[in-house]
Amino acid sequence: MFSPRTTPWPLVALFTSGYLAPYLLPTTVGRLDSGLPLSATQAGAVGSALLLSSAAAGFLLASRVDRVGPRTLARIGLVLAVLGYGGAALSSSVPAVVVGALAGGFGSGTATTVAATGIAAQRDPHRTTTLGLLGVSALAGAVYLTVPHLGAGHGQPLAAIALTALAVWPLTGRLPLRTAAPRSRREAPPLPHRRAGLTLAAALLCWSLVQNSLWGVSGRIGLAQAHLSEATVGAVFAVALGTGLLGVVAAGALGPRLGLALPVGAGTVLIAGCTVLSACAHDLTTFASGEIAWNTLYPIVLSYVIGLASSLDPRGRWAVLVGSASSLGTAAGPLAGGVLSAEAGFPAMGAILAAGLLVIAIPMTAVAMGVGRRRLPVVEIPVETPVRHAYDTTAA
Repeated sequence: MFSPRTTPWPLVALFTSGYLAPYLLPTTVGRLDSGLPLSATQAGAVGSALLLSSAAAGFLLASRVDRVGPRTLARIGLVLAVLGYGGAALSSSVPAVVVGALAGGFGSGTATTVAATGIAAQRDPHRTTTLGLLGVSALAGAVYLTVPHLGAGHGQPLAAIALTALAVWPLTGRLPLRTAAPRSRREAPPLPHRRAGLTLAAALLCWSLVQNSLWGVSGRIGLAQAHLSEATVGAVFAVALGTGLLGVVAAGALGPRLGLALPVGAGTVLIAGCTVLSACAHDLTTFASGEIAWNTLYPIVLSYVIGLASSLDPRGRWAVLVGSASSLGTAAGPLAGGVLSAEAGFPAMGAILAAGLLVIAIPMTAVAMGVGRRRLPVVEIPVETPVRHAYDTTAA
């Protein structure tokens, strides 16, 4: 296994597996629309249901990782992902695809919950988060380049998520079977920094809703409004995710040097501008510019927000709860984007989403400034519950 001073690759792999479904949302929704008897709005609703199931897993399991055990819970999540996404990929029945997407989404959320809990217990959670974002961005980019050449049908992106979960399974053997838990509720420390945590959770829910409202219809913007081919749109997404890798590397290299408020606040404002540019695209240059700039900034801001949530509680509870709130926004995104674009058109949708981001940036920046102004007090953890070292196997 690994010590706190080494790279926790099992957590990075779980993070990659859990986040892959949201990253592949445009091609998943687009393929459901074209490969099954579903309208664009119905396909977006299936994508929303998948991500809602993922969010539900986070809320249900946030406080149960120690009790069940990271290894056991991770394996349950990966099995659900393999069976759910794999079954949905192989079936042509709409009800079966929906059930498979729900099961797979719950599996992805379970894997993400274990990863978030473990990452929050690391000495440098921001570094581990950036490695996970690097992994999922690289993998998603490869899928976007590959899928258009594998023929029509809805199954390819779903199969990619299932195969990723299957590939991650062997690494779960390096997770602890069980971590010691408090013997009673009285011994468990209360959830710290409730006001900051709740504010961040509510803001990130809205932030993710806006991001994925655009991301869920980005494929349709490229195809219908910019008049690009699926292969060209896929290539743009792959390049955009590739530049996102550079952004994550830069964020990892900078670490805390910029503080938290500047990357979170200014980054969100810049993303608002990218949203307008992407939604108004009528040609390849504008579409590619908006998507590339947006996907470069998005993982940078997200990595700092996840690090901010992790800093609120070393047990990882706020990291999981804030991540689950983000998943709720992510889940509503495809449906919200579909409705907004259908009713108002893509350019108006972009303006509405950008205005929302500017408002959301205020409370997110306020929380980041509050954390930056003070040293967060360390939560006292009983000796028999070594959470920060729960993933240290040097004694095993």
